[in-house]
Amino acid sequence: MYIQQLPFLMKKIYHASSNRGKVNHGWLQAKHSFSFGNYFDPKRIQFGALRVLNDDIIAPGRGFGSHPHDNMEIITIPLEGALEHKDSMDNTGIIKADEIQVMSAGTGIYHSEYNNSVEKEVNLLQIWVLPKEKNTAPRYDQKNILGLKKTNALYPIITPDSKGREMWINQDAWFHMGDFDKPTQLEYNINKKGNGVYAFLINGAAEIAEESLKKRDALGLWDTDKFIIKIESNSRILLIEVPINL
Repeated sequence: MYIQQLPFLMKKIYHASSNRGKVNHGWLQAKHSFSFGNYFDPKRIQFGALRVLNDDIIAPGRGFGSHPHDNMEIITIPLEGALEHKDSMDNTGIIKADEIQVMSAGTGIYHSEYNNSVEKEVNLLQIWVLPKEKNTAPRYDQKNILGLKKTNALYPIITPDSKGREMWINQDAWFHMGDFDKPTQLEYNINKKGNGVYAFLINGAAEIAEESLKKRDALGLWDTDKFIIKIESNSRILLIEVPINL
């Protein structure tokens, strides 16, 4: 991990996949981009409003029992397999790949998450974002994002707009996904001044702001209004734009 200041004030921080926190509970294998649970690194507490990015593999039939959350925007993105959800608002559901779950914990909520299969592992990203407003009413939503997908381009999956086609959260944050089957170069423009972007390469290879990334590497960028992404074929990327100065 290192921090580099680029010309014209852009700053960036590189997080190699191999340097993430690692936890193996047998039924749960997790890699943490930021301090979480038993993993603590004072230099990796959060990236602005982005507090947690966990890359979890849950064994068949196992999962997290009912537990509480409050004042946190919680986003779950299954990459493989299916996750069963239950919460204290009587929401139940099964979230699969190409679906997203958003839970705004607000004043408080209990929920459980279990691998829905007794045969296959489930691999998911769980992301926590600090809310813009505290103590709001809890909210749950789940959506299939196939209708939002664009090949060889970035497409928004989460925004602050509660009336848009995408999912929304209680923060000035934008999430974009990109699925690429050919080498592509594109420019990302920051949606709100003062925000930064945490780019997480799910699969493949890419170069972002002249930094090379491979599978599960990440790069945080801030103090800029745009940057260039060069991404290879058979690659998938997640961009998380959040306020930096809270």
